[in-house]
Amino acid sequence: MKKLFALSVFAGLFLTLSQPVSAQEETVPGKMFYTELGGPGILMSAHWDARFQPNTRFGLGYRIGAGFSIGDFDGKLVQYSENDGSTYAYYEQVTKTIYSIPVGLNYVFGKPNVASAFEVGAGASFLPRKVSLYCYEGKKPGHFLGFFTFMYRLTPVNGGLALRIGFTPIIGTGGDLFPMGAVSLGYTF
Repeated sequence: MKKLFALSVFAGLFLTLSQPVSAQEETVPGKMFYTELGGPGILMSAHWDARFQPNTRFGLGYRIGAGFSIGDFDGKLVQYSENDGSTYAYYEQVTKTIYSIPVGLNYVFGKPNVASAFEVGAGASFLPRKVSLYCYEGKKPGHFLGFFTFMYRLTPVNGGLALRIGFTPIIGTGGDLFPMGAVSLGYTF
């Protein structure tokens, strides 16, 4: 009886250990944090990007960020008089910081074991105050900029340092379309 018990334990252990070990489920990096020069953040911005479906680098996703720009956005006419009675006038530029909150949807295309991918997306940048950004004289200032993204992504299959570069046309506060580019450097995990 002891021999039969020992034999059955040995056989059970042998069969258990000889079974192929099931592969652990791989975690695919579907999240990215990056900084961007140009694009919908106006000048410089930081973004969080993720896929809606977990454990994938491709498919439908979203991005949300915070950006800023510094420039001569407003001006005022300044007049002064000389002692001889002559009057001069000039237009004085006022430098202001413009903040933005870019929010958008994107779709990433690619092959599973290849670092290169392509992103197509659209969204809006919310501006906390009305500005005449990317619009011609006489257009009303606004709180929103629209944008599209056509980006090449170089994201390592197992996560790590990532690069994005591409074309990001902006729809100005006046409704005009402006060509723009963007370069991003980030980290996928």
